[in-house]
Amino acid sequence: MKKVSVSFTLNGDPVTAEVPVTWTLLKTLRDYFELTGAKEGCGVGECGACTVVVDGQAINSCLYPIPEVEGKSVITIEGIAAKDGALHPLQNAFLENNGVQCGFCTSGMIMSAKALLDQNPDPNEDDIRKSISGNFCRCTGYVQIVESIEMAAKADK
Repeated sequence: MKKVSVSFTLNGDPVTAEVPVTWTLLKTLRDYFELTGAKEGCGVGECGACTVVVDGQAINSCLYPIPEVEGKSVITIEGIAAKDGALHPLQNAFLENNGVQCGFCTSGMIMSAKALLDQNPDPNEDDIRKSISGNFCRCTGYVQIVESIEMAAKADK
């Protein structure tokens, strides 16, 4: 199988991967870099479990062709905590507000919220709901998730 070499920034570190040209960013993150926070739920960009941030935008990594990541910056759930292990305000808020139930959607929800808060540090509820509209949760009913994102936005001030 034909391989491609891609170089990009992953969670703040420059990396290079040589993987099959048909791989997606999600497959590369999970199988090459062994970062398993992004999940494959549907595989067709509908559930948001695979959400990561590429150049500041929340994207479905299950649909993102690996050659497209060349030269870009990718942030995964593994890369948002501080280097000393302190959790990101979003991670803390999700824990404090019970925004986590089974946990399958959580990394995607947090990454969509991170992209939002990086662009809009003072979102209203409609902004938050729009930012997570591509992420499905079957456990919480979204109330605790929205409250968690609101709490994190206030914590960053």
